[in-house]
Amino acid sequence: MSILSGEIHEWVSFVDEHQDTWIFDLTFLTSPWTCIFGRGCPGILTEPAPELAQGCCSYGAHFTDSEDVAKVEAAAARLTPATWEHIDEARRQGGPLEEVDGTTVSLLVDDACIFLNGPDFPGGPGCALHRAALEHDERPLDWKPAVCWQVPLRLVTSTDENERTTYTLREWQRGDWGDGGYEFNWWCTDAPEAFVGHRPVYEEMRDEIIEMVGIELYARFVQYVEARGSSVAVPHPALKKRR
Repeated sequence: MSILSGEIHEWVSFVDEHQDTWIFDLTFLTSPWTCIFGRGCPGILTEPAPELAQGCCSYGAHFTDSEDVAKVEAAAARLTPATWEHIDEARRQGGPLEEVDGTTVSLLVDDACIFLNGPDFPGGPGCALHRAALEHDERPLDWKPAVCWQVPLRLVTSTDENERTTYTLREWQRGDWGDGGYEFNWWCTDAPEAFVGHRPVYEEMRDEIIEMVGIELYARFVQYVEARGSSVAVPHPALKKRR
Protein backbone atom coordinates (compact mmCIF):
# COMPACT_ATOMS: atom_id res chain seq x y z
CA MET A 1 0.00 0.00 0.00
CA SER A 2 1.11 3.57 -0.55
CA ILE A 3 -0.17 7.13 -0.73
CA LEU A 4 -1.45 8.63 -3.99
CA SER A 5 -2.65 12.24 -3.95
CA GLY A 6 -2.99 12.14 -0.18
CA GLU A 7 -5.13 8.99 -0.28
CA ILE A 8 -4.15 5.37 0.33
CA HIS A 9 -4.02 3.04 -2.67
CA GLU A 10 -3.11 -0.63 -2.96
CA TRP A 11 -0.52 -1.69 -5.54
CA VAL A 12 0.87 -4.89 -7.06
CA SER A 13 4.17 -5.25 -8.92
CA PHE A 14 5.72 -7.72 -11.34
CA VAL A 15 9.25 -8.12 -12.68
CA ASP A 16 9.54 -8.87 -16.40
CA GLU A 17 12.14 -10.87 -18.33
CA HIS A 18 14.36 -7.78 -18.60
CA GLN A 19 14.34 -7.34 -14.81
CA ASP A 20 12.27 -4.21 -15.17
CA THR A 21 9.49 -3.61 -12.66
CA TRP A 22 5.85 -2.99 -13.49
CA ILE A 23 3.67 -1.50 -10.77
CA PHE A 24 -0.12 -1.45 -11.10
CA ASP A 25 -2.56 0.72 -9.15
CA LEU A 26 -4.75 -2.12 -7.92
CA THR A 27 -7.16 0.22 -6.17
CA PHE A 28 -8.01 2.16 -9.30
CA LEU A 29 -7.84 -0.68 -11.82
CA THR A 30 -10.32 -2.79 -9.85
CA SER A 31 -12.64 0.15 -9.17
CA PRO A 32 -15.92 0.77 -11.03
CA TRP A 33 -14.72 4.05 -12.57
CA THR A 34 -16.25 4.74 -15.99
CA CYS A 35 -16.27 7.71 -18.34
CA ILE A 36 -19.51 9.67 -17.90
CA PHE A 37 -19.01 11.97 -20.89
CA GLY A 38 -22.44 13.13 -22.01
CA ARG A 39 -24.02 11.69 -18.89
CA GLY A 40 -23.70 14.62 -16.53
CA CYS A 41 -19.92 15.10 -16.71
CA PRO A 42 -19.32 18.68 -15.46
CA GLY A 43 -16.12 19.03 -17.51
CA ILE A 44 -12.78 20.40 -16.41
CA LEU A 45 -13.40 24.14 -16.54
CA THR A 46 -13.21 26.30 -13.44
CA GLU A 47 -16.99 26.03 -13.02
CA PRO A 48 -19.30 23.07 -13.71
CA ALA A 49 -20.65 23.13 -17.28
CA PRO A 50 -22.37 19.83 -18.12
CA GLU A 51 -24.50 21.59 -20.74
CA LEU A 52 -21.39 22.19 -22.89
CA ALA A 53 -20.66 18.45 -23.08
CA GLN A 54 -16.92 19.10 -23.34
CA GLY A 55 -15.70 16.54 -20.84
CA CYS A 56 -11.90 16.75 -20.74
CA CYS A 57 -11.73 18.14 -24.31
CA SER A 58 -11.80 21.82 -23.32
CA TYR A 59 -8.08 22.43 -23.81
CA GLY A 60 -7.35 20.29 -26.83
CA ALA A 61 -4.79 17.50 -27.19
CA HIS A 62 -1.00 17.59 -26.87
CA PHE A 63 0.69 15.00 -29.06
CA THR A 64 3.43 12.70 -27.83
CA ASP A 65 5.50 12.24 -31.01
CA SER A 66 5.45 12.27 -34.82
CA GLU A 67 3.80 8.85 -34.95
CA ASP A 68 0.95 10.12 -32.79
CA VAL A 69 0.54 13.12 -35.10
CA ALA A 70 0.60 11.00 -38.26
CA LYS A 71 -2.02 8.61 -36.90
CA VAL A 72 -4.47 11.39 -36.06
CA GLU A 73 -3.88 13.24 -39.33
CA ALA A 74 -4.65 10.03 -41.24
CA ALA A 75 -7.78 9.48 -39.16
CA ALA A 76 -8.91 13.08 -39.64
CA ALA A 77 -8.64 12.61 -43.41
CA ARG A 78 -11.34 9.93 -43.12
CA LEU A 79 -13.82 12.27 -41.45
CA THR A 80 -16.64 13.89 -43.40
CA PRO A 81 -18.92 16.91 -42.87
CA ALA A 82 -21.53 14.47 -41.57
CA THR A 83 -19.22 13.21 -38.82
CA TRP A 84 -17.12 16.29 -37.98
CA GLU A 85 -18.69 19.61 -37.10
CA HIS A 86 -15.54 21.69 -37.60
CA ILE A 87 -14.19 20.11 -40.77
CA ASP A 88 -14.55 23.35 -42.73
CA GLU A 89 -12.65 25.26 -40.07
CA ALA A 90 -9.87 22.69 -40.18
CA ARG A 91 -9.62 23.13 -43.94
CA ARG A 92 -9.50 26.91 -43.60
CA GLN A 93 -6.69 26.60 -41.05
CA GLY A 94 -4.69 24.22 -43.23
CA GLY A 95 -5.32 21.31 -40.91
CA PRO A 96 -6.56 20.55 -37.38
CA LEU A 97 -3.16 20.80 -35.67
CA GLU A 98 -0.63 23.51 -34.90
CA GLU A 99 2.77 23.96 -33.25
CA VAL A 100 2.87 25.80 -29.92
CA ASP A 101 6.24 26.23 -28.21
CA GLY A 102 7.64 23.23 -30.06
CA THR A 103 4.70 20.95 -29.22
CA THR A 104 2.03 19.79 -31.65
CA VAL A 105 -1.47 20.45 -30.33
CA SER A 106 -4.98 20.34 -31.72
CA LEU A 107 -6.57 23.64 -32.65
CA LEU A 108 -9.33 25.08 -30.49
CA VAL A 109 -12.73 26.10 -31.81
CA ASP A 110 -15.29 27.71 -29.53
CA ASP A 111 -12.90 27.13 -26.60
CA ALA A 112 -12.67 23.37 -27.09
CA CYS A 113 -10.76 20.84 -29.19
CA ILE A 114 -11.45 21.15 -32.91
CA PHE A 115 -12.38 17.46 -33.02
CA LEU A 116 -15.19 17.95 -30.48
CA ASN A 117 -18.68 18.01 -31.96
CA GLY A 118 -21.07 20.19 -29.99
CA PRO A 119 -24.18 18.87 -28.21
CA ASP A 120 -26.48 20.01 -31.05
CA PHE A 121 -24.44 18.67 -33.97
CA PRO A 122 -26.68 16.44 -36.16
CA GLY A 123 -23.91 13.87 -36.56
CA GLY A 124 -23.76 13.39 -32.80
CA PRO A 125 -21.93 15.11 -29.93
CA GLY A 126 -18.51 14.16 -28.65
CA CYS A 127 -15.15 13.42 -30.21
CA ALA A 128 -15.50 13.11 -33.99
CA LEU A 129 -12.55 10.72 -34.10
CA HIS A 130 -14.06 8.48 -31.43
CA ARG A 131 -17.49 8.40 -33.04
CA ALA A 132 -16.11 7.73 -36.52
CA ALA A 133 -13.92 4.89 -35.28
CA LEU A 134 -16.95 3.15 -33.78
CA GLU A 135 -18.95 3.72 -36.98
CA HIS A 136 -16.14 2.01 -38.91
CA ASP A 137 -16.11 -0.83 -36.36
CA GLU A 138 -12.57 0.13 -35.35
CA ARG A 139 -10.97 0.94 -32.01
CA PRO A 140 -11.12 4.61 -30.97
CA LEU A 141 -7.56 4.30 -29.63
CA ASP A 142 -6.37 3.74 -33.21
CA TRP A 143 -7.86 7.09 -34.27
CA LYS A 144 -7.40 9.39 -31.28
CA PRO A 145 -4.35 11.20 -29.84
CA ALA A 146 -2.51 9.07 -27.27
CA VAL A 147 -3.34 11.37 -24.38
CA CYS A 148 -7.04 11.17 -25.22
CA TRP A 149 -7.40 7.40 -25.34
CA GLN A 150 -5.15 6.84 -22.34
CA VAL A 151 -6.90 9.17 -19.88
CA PRO A 152 -7.64 8.46 -17.06
CA LEU A 153 -4.74 5.98 -17.17
CA ARG A 154 -1.15 7.18 -16.99
CA LEU A 155 2.04 5.17 -17.43
CA VAL A 156 4.97 6.74 -15.59
CA THR A 157 8.50 5.59 -16.40
CA SER A 158 11.66 5.99 -14.32
CA THR A 159 15.15 4.49 -14.66
CA ASP A 160 17.58 3.90 -11.80
CA GLU A 161 21.38 4.11 -11.73
CA ASN A 162 21.62 0.50 -12.91
CA GLU A 163 19.52 1.30 -15.96
CA ARG A 164 16.64 -0.79 -14.74
CA THR A 165 13.26 0.72 -15.48
CA THR A 166 10.18 0.96 -13.33
CA TYR A 167 6.83 1.42 -15.06
CA THR A 168 3.88 2.55 -12.98
CA LEU A 169 0.36 2.30 -14.34
CA ARG A 170 -1.96 4.46 -12.28
CA GLU A 171 -4.87 6.85 -12.46
CA TRP A 172 -4.35 10.27 -14.04
CA GLN A 173 -4.19 12.90 -11.32
CA ARG A 174 -4.89 16.61 -11.41
CA GLY A 175 -1.17 17.35 -11.16
CA ASP A 176 -0.51 15.42 -14.36
CA TRP A 177 -2.17 18.28 -16.22
CA GLY A 178 0.31 20.76 -14.74
CA ASP A 179 -0.59 23.66 -12.48
CA GLY A 180 -3.87 24.17 -14.33
CA GLY A 181 -5.12 20.78 -13.16
CA TYR A 182 -5.62 22.13 -9.67
CA GLU A 183 -7.93 24.81 -11.08
CA PHE A 184 -10.40 22.26 -12.46
CA ASN A 185 -13.72 22.52 -10.71
CA TRP A 186 -14.08 18.74 -11.12
CA TRP A 187 -11.86 15.83 -12.02
CA CYS A 188 -13.35 12.40 -12.66
CA THR A 189 -10.98 10.21 -10.65
CA ASP A 190 -11.69 12.38 -7.60
CA ALA A 191 -15.44 12.13 -7.90
CA PRO A 192 -17.86 9.39 -6.80
CA GLU A 193 -20.17 10.33 -9.70
CA ALA A 194 -17.77 8.62 -12.11
CA PHE A 195 -17.47 5.40 -10.12
CA VAL A 196 -20.70 3.90 -11.40
CA GLY A 197 -19.46 1.39 -13.95
CA HIS A 198 -20.64 -2.20 -14.17
CA ARG A 199 -17.17 -3.63 -14.78
CA PRO A 200 -13.79 -2.91 -13.16
CA VAL A 201 -11.46 -0.57 -15.02
CA TYR A 202 -9.07 -3.36 -15.99
CA GLU A 203 -11.90 -5.00 -17.94
CA GLU A 204 -13.52 -1.80 -19.19
CA MET A 205 -10.19 -0.49 -20.54
CA ARG A 206 -8.67 -3.81 -21.55
CA ASP A 207 -7.52 -2.67 -25.01
CA GLU A 208 -6.02 0.54 -23.67
CA ILE A 209 -4.11 -1.22 -20.90
CA ILE A 210 -2.73 -3.85 -23.28
CA GLU A 211 -1.62 -1.08 -25.63
CA MET A 212 0.24 0.55 -22.74
CA VAL A 213 1.82 -2.44 -20.98
CA GLY A 214 1.57 -5.36 -23.40
CA ILE A 215 -0.54 -8.49 -23.37
CA GLU A 216 1.82 -10.48 -21.13
CA LEU A 217 1.83 -7.99 -18.26
CA TYR A 218 -1.89 -7.46 -18.61
CA ALA A 219 -2.49 -11.22 -18.40
CA ARG A 220 -0.31 -11.47 -15.27
CA PHE A 221 -2.29 -8.67 -13.65
CA VAL A 222 -5.63 -10.29 -14.48
CA GLN A 223 -4.42 -13.65 -13.22
CA TYR A 224 -3.37 -12.05 -9.94
CA VAL A 225 -6.70 -10.27 -9.48
CA GLU A 226 -8.74 -13.35 -10.30
CA ALA A 227 -6.66 -15.54 -8.01
CA ARG A 228 -7.21 -13.27 -5.02
CA GLY A 229 -10.95 -13.07 -5.59
CA SER A 230 -13.14 -10.00 -5.65
CA SER A 231 -11.98 -8.45 -2.41
CA VAL A 232 -9.97 -5.23 -2.55
CA ALA A 233 -8.24 -4.36 0.68
CA VAL A 234 -8.17 -0.67 -0.15
CA PRO A 235 -11.24 0.54 -2.10
CA HIS A 236 -10.90 3.70 -4.11
CA PRO A 237 -11.05 6.89 -2.00
CA ALA A 238 -13.80 8.33 -4.22
CA LEU A 239 -16.10 5.49 -3.20
CA LYS A 240 -15.82 6.55 0.42
CA LYS A 241 -17.24 9.95 -0.48
CA ARG A 242 -20.60 8.36 -1.19
CA ARG A 243 -21.10 7.59 2.48
